[in-house]
Amino acid sequence: MPPLQPVLKRKVDELFLRWLSDPNTQRALHDGLRCIRNAPRSYDVTRGGPGTPPDVTSYRPEPPDVTCVLPLACSRPVRASSRSPGHRKVQPPQEDPPPPASSRCIPAFYFPHGRPPETLDVDAALNRIKRVFAEFPQERATVEDMGRVAKACGCPLYWKGPLFCSAGGERTGSVSVHKFVVMWRKILLMCHDEAARFVQLLMAPGSEGLVQEDFVPLLQDVVNTHPGLSFLKEAPEFHSRYITTVIQRIFYTVNRSWSGRITSTELRRSSFLQNVKLLEVEPDINQLTEFFSYEHFYVIYCKFWELDTDHDLQVDAWDLGHHSDHAISSRMIDRIFSGAVTRPLWCLPLPHRDRKVQKDGKISYADFVWFLLSEEDKKTPTSIEYWFRCMDLDGDGVLSLYELEYFYKEQMQRLDARAIEPLPLEDCVCQMLDLVQPRIPGEYHTCSWVSFPEAVDPSHLVTPPVSA
Repeated sequence: MPPLQPVLKRKVDELFLRWLSDPNTQRALHDGLRCIRNAPRSYDVTRGGPGTPPDVTSYRPEPPDVTCVLPLACSRPVRASSRSPGHRKVQPPQEDPPPPASSRCIPAFYFPHGRPPETLDVDAALNRIKRVFAEFPQERATVEDMGRVAKACGCPLYWKGPLFCSAGGERTGSVSVHKFVVMWRKILLMCHDEAARFVQLLMAPGSEGLVQEDFVPLLQDVVNTHPGLSFLKEAPEFHSRYITTVIQRIFYTVNRSWSGRITSTELRRSSFLQNVKLLEVEPDINQLTEFFSYEHFYVIYCKFWELDTDHDLQVDAWDLGHHSDHAISSRMIDRIFSGAVTRPLWCLPLPHRDRKVQKDGKISYADFVWFLLSEEDKKTPTSIEYWFRCMDLDGDGVLSLYELEYFYKEQMQRLDARAIEPLPLEDCVCQMLDLVQPRIPGEYHTCSWVSFPEAVDPSHLVTPPVSA
């Protein structure tokens, strides 16, 4: 299935909600509503009563003096007609309508690069950076010195890797004060919050968001300098695999659009930047369970190594069928390998961009991370969408009863083979209709699963527990 593309109406609704949620807009609406409530009641011209003006329905304007009225294209007075005045009526000239009241200027409410601060002293911020560079030899900072520079910029400590690479230090081995000040001045003037600055630092020129390769400098610096990963210095062959695992967990949680590119808006809605800040104060990396835990990486990689019998860092359908004692049905495995939940090749890092992998019916370690995260915790929004995409055979965004029956039929056969009486599909459907309550009877949308993640587990129709 191709990545979900936003439609124009959703974007317009998003902009309207941003404007409506602005504090200035809320105050203006409250003031207008208060004025409407306190305004005097308008009179009714058809009824009498206190405060009612004279009967306007009986008012008739007096006929004008026709001798004073000149036609538009006539340069001489019009003669008085000998006919009765009642036979010919001359309308008085109509007054021009009053000019429309000037519309009120709507304040800006959409800030893709963050809301600009009321006061921004760029020169003072750059002077602090220059004073730090003055303490380095020849006013050039190496990668080891970038921690102090990051603090002078007001950034978290582990932004030092992206700061160093964005200023060109990766090519020359050091950064001059001139290049860094020019780079940081541009970011301060263009980006006004942490999310926008982080994306600008890591994003390649001309790109529309962060791809997976953009996170490598940040995570490589974490592997090299974090005290909780000091033991990895003796095992450099695991550096890339740990980095790949963390990158997949970042995109699994943050990139809710499934586009393969993380935007500043998605960063603001996630907790990733807060976890980057915690790297500085938390010496035990295993306490950061959302993205950086080494114990989680160890469990994921060991499960993958057990299934990858030939150890080529790729698993096929036969290998994946052995996961969790053959709990995944063959029809669901076919859907996983069909490309319904795997990203396009351009979304993957360079080591995984091998068309032979998909051509031979295999998935890489990066795709296995998504599978295992969705299998272990089926209540997250990404996990729900993962299994929904697998069950949506025709890709129309709706689960029909035919699609549910297609997957459940194999589970009934497996239960019959073990002498276990399966629950009829009709009973399962009745229970789901009562719990999910779809807007269209007989159809299930993604929002239905997301609205009731605790009441309904969509994988129950995919992998029901099979006892021995």
